[in-house]
Amino acid sequence: MKKGILLALFLLVGNQIFSQKMITRTGEVKFEASMPAFEEIAASNKTTSCILDKATGDFVALTLIKSFKFKAPLMEEHFNENYMESSLFPKATFKGKILNFDAKKLSAAKTTYDLEGDLTIHGVTKKIKTKINLALNGAKILATSAISVKPQDYKIEIPSLVKGKIAQDVKVSINFILEAN
Repeated sequence: MKKGILLALFLLVGNQIFSQKMITRTGEVKFEASMPAFEEIAASNKTTSCILDKATGDFVALTLIKSFKFKAPLMEEHFNENYMESSLFPKATFKGKILNFDAKKLSAAKTTYDLEGDLTIHGVTKKIKTKINLALNGAKILATSAISVKPQDYKIEIPSLVKGKIAQDVKVSINFILEAN
C-alpha cells in the first residue's frame, strides 16, 4: 500500500518537476506589409499557440488566420476572403527546432539561437531559418523572433490593382510568453 502511494506521488510530482514542455495559447504574431505613402497594412493575432520542448529544442506554433485583427474591418475582410482564403486555409503553422538549445543556459539576459523548420501558410510549406531570442522571466520563457515572408512564395495572389500598395516582403514578428504545462 505504501509503495503504491509513493509511486503515485512520485508520478504526480515528478511529472510537474520534470515537465519539459513550455506552452502558450496567447502568443502574439504581428505582420506589417505597408508601403510608404499608402494606407497602413498591419495586423495582430494574440491567440497563437506554441510549444517548446526544453529537452529537445523542438518548437511548434499554430495561428488561426481569421484571428488576425486589423484597424479597418474591411481590410480584415479582404485579407481573409481575397488573399489568405482563410475558409480554405484556416491556419498557419511552424514546426521546427531551436539549434544548439540548452535550457540550463537560459537567463534573464536575451540569448539568440538559430531557429529552423517548416513554415506553412496558405497550404504551402517552405523551409525557413531565422534567429530567435529567448530569456527567462521567473519560470517563464520569453521568445521573440522576426522573419520576412514573400506572399508569392506561398501562392498568395495580390491583384494588380493593389500590388503597388502592399510590400513584397511582409515583416512578421512573434512574441510568446511560454509557461510549463
